[in-house]
Amino acid sequence: MTLVSTRARAIEPFRVVEVLGRARELEAEGRSVVHLEVGEPDFETAPMIVEAGVDALRAGRTKYTQALGIPELREAIALRYAQHGVSVDPRRIAVTTGASGALAILTQVLVDPDDEVLLSDPGYPCNATFVETAGGRPQLIEVGPETRYQLTSDLVAAHWSARSKGVFLAGPSNPTGTLVERDELESMASFCAARGGFVLVDEIYQGLVYAAAGAKELTETALGVVPDVFVVNSFSKYFGMTGWRIGWCVIPEDAIEATERVAQNLYIAPPAPSQYAALRSLDQDAIAVHEERRRIFAERRNVLLRGLDELGFDLPVEPAGAFYAYAGLPDGLEMSSESFCRWLIEDYGVAVTPGTDFGVHGAEEHVRFAFTTSTADIVEGLARMRTALGTRGF
Repeated sequence: MTLVSTRARAIEPFRVVEVLGRARELEAEGRSVVHLEVGEPDFETAPMIVEAGVDALRAGRTKYTQALGIPELREAIALRYAQHGVSVDPRRIAVTTGASGALAILTQVLVDPDDEVLLSDPGYPCNATFVETAGGRPQLIEVGPETRYQLTSDLVAAHWSARSKGVFLAGPSNPTGTLVERDELESMASFCAARGGFVLVDEIYQGLVYAAAGAKELTETALGVVPDVFVVNSFSKYFGMTGWRIGWCVIPEDAIEATERVAQNLYIAPPAPSQYAALRSLDQDAIAVHEERRRIFAERRNVLLRGLDELGFDLPVEPAGAFYAYAGLPDGLEMSSESFCRWLIEDYGVAVTPGTDFGVHGAEEHVRFAFTTSTADIVEGLARMRTALGTRGF
């Protein structure tokens, strides 16, 4: 007999957090660890944003706000979309406790017990958990380099069943950094709409695109292609506000009232000081800081990709965005991804995330590297991996 629910016992660990925890333990012992595991910008939140948060605290802006966020922030987010040529009514914008809060709310709004939701494999691991906690069934669909690790309309049609309710997409995606294609998005949205289903696009890494994208790839919001798609975004990644726990989603008109009710019940309102700090993050001087950091991420990306290629890692699709490289282990290494990551951190002080954190398909042969640390640390990490692989004859 146990007090812990069957649902909780079935939830897989978020392995990147376990890797980070082990890295912190080694550092506490005096070991040097190069962090290539965690998807968190190493930059501090921009100073003007911090000041806005402090000002909000000093002004007593510490009470509950509206469940969907303060009007000023919803309007400012709508203005940002307008600056990119997309018209969004501020009423359709719900401010949330990070992108995770948005995903938690929207799965409750959209998914009934036993509904199936189509997800890419590999993909962001927590999406399946969000679906399951809403009573739904995540259906993982294998994707690979041939589709740039993205779902396609053909794959969705082939896996759609009588129980299917919708599709989760992401661009740029975690762990692969690839983008959704415009035509495929339109086709998937049309297919799902004809069957009473939804498409949800995770755009948490929007703004973090580095490589020249192809003409078919969507570098801006999906709302510019399908206006009534569900979109999730956050102030965590591009805006560098991970610990502030503030994000948003854009929802169709007919889902606003249900989204508000669910938000009221799950967490009442997003944190007030974080909302005022996020409002400041959208000003032009703050955007200039974010853009400079994006440029630095692009430089780090290039250093990491070049180094991984020289070490024999397989990178059939270069990441166009986010801050990850999803790579196949060198041929002949004869180690699983988890064994490789454990060996690398314990013996050489390099923290990397195993592919098993992101699904099943090819997971034991892949690892994810994050270029969220300094160029000097990336170079050091590559040097340590060169030494490690040299002991295995590479």
